Amino acid sequence: MGSMRYLDLTLPTPAENLALDEALLEQAESSARPLETLRFWEPSQNMAIVGRSSYIDVEVHRDACRELGIPILRRISGGAAIVTGPGCLMYALVLSYETRHGVQTVSQIHDFVLDTLAKALATLTPGVRFCGTSDLALESRTLLKFSGNSMRCRRRHFLYHGTILYEFPLVVISRCLKTPPRMPGYRDDRDHETFVANLPLPADTIRQALISAWYAVEPCEDWPRELTHRLAEEKYGCPNWNEIC
Repeated sequence: MGSMRYLDLTLPTPAENLALDEALLEQAESSARPLETLRFWEPSQNMAIVGRSSYIDVEVHRDACRELGIPILRRISGGAAIVTGPGCLMYALVLSYETRHGVQTVSQIHDFVLDTLAKALATLTPGVRFCGTSDLALESRTLLKFSGNSMRCRRRHFLYHGTILYEFPLVVISRCLKTPPRMPGYRDDRDHETFVANLPLPADTIRQALISAWYAVEPCEDWPRELTHRLAEEKYGCPNWNEIC
C-alpha cells in the first residue's frame, strides 16, 4: 500500500472548499493507480451545508440564516444539513476500493472509516464512540454527537467527509437547523442543544490523531486547482445547484 497524501488547505470561499472535496475524488478516479488523500479545512465564516438530496426548507431555517449572514450551500454527498464555521474542523478522505480490501458496501464504508476515527480519538478522549449510521459521539451521562459524516461513491474510489466540532458556538446550530427528518435511535428525540457537543481537544491534536491513524505522510502538492475553480464557478457557487431541492 502506498502512502496517503495529506492536504491541509482552506480556500477563500465556501464554494471553493466544497468544490475541492469533489475535485480530489475526480482526480483519484482519473488516476492510473489508487490515489488516496486526507484533507483538512476549517471555514473562516459560518455556513449551512445541505445534503445532495436535502430539501432546504425541511431542514434549514432560511430566515435565521439570512439574518445571521450564513450562506446555504449543497454538497455532493448525502445526509442531512449541517452548520459549520470557525471551531468546526472539516475533514475529507478519498479512499480506494482496491486498496481497502473488504470495504465495498455503504455499511462497510461507514464501519471502516468511523471505527478508525473513533479509535484514534478515543486514545485522547475516553468515551468516543461510533453511533447511529454515521455519527461520532462522546459518552457522558448521555451520548453527545460531535461529528456527522457522509459519503459519495464512484467506481474506483469513494469520498468520505464530515465535521468535528471542537470549539464551535453550538447555539448557531439550533438557530439555523430544524429538527432533522431522520434521527438515529440514540438521539432520543433530543433537540440540537441537548444532543450536540464539542470534542474537548484542540484542532491540532485532532489533526495529528487522524494523520497518524491514516498514515497520511505524503504532502499533496498537486491538488486539482483548475477543476476546483471550475466546480466552484459552475456548480457550488450557483443557485441552480444549491437550490435544486
